[in-house]
Amino acid sequence: MEDPEPVEIPIDGILDLHTFQPRDVKDLLPDYLAACRERGILQVRVIHGKGTGALRRTVHSLLERLSEVISFRLAGEDEGGWGATLVELRPGEKLSRGKNS
Repeated sequence: MEDPEPVEIPIDGILDLHTFQPRDVKDLLPDYLAACRERGILQVRVIHGKGTGALRRTVHSLLERLSEVISFRLAGEDEGGWGATLVELRPGEKLSRGKNS
């Protein structure tokens, strides 16, 4: 069986995990947050759904370990309630282009 083609997702500060396999979240979430920081998006909404809470716990566990995360909390009712998590990120550092830049 071949691997599916990579999925292009917009980097707009909203990550809906419904379209991804749970096993992909551990790589996807940090990569998405890094891409947001590169674009100056420091407020991110992660939609994990309400369900049993397993995916929410995975997301929160990952967020707790990422140094670029300042804080996170469950969204308000108008933003998805306990089916989404709001994340505040630290600003990204500018990349150095060499010794004299």
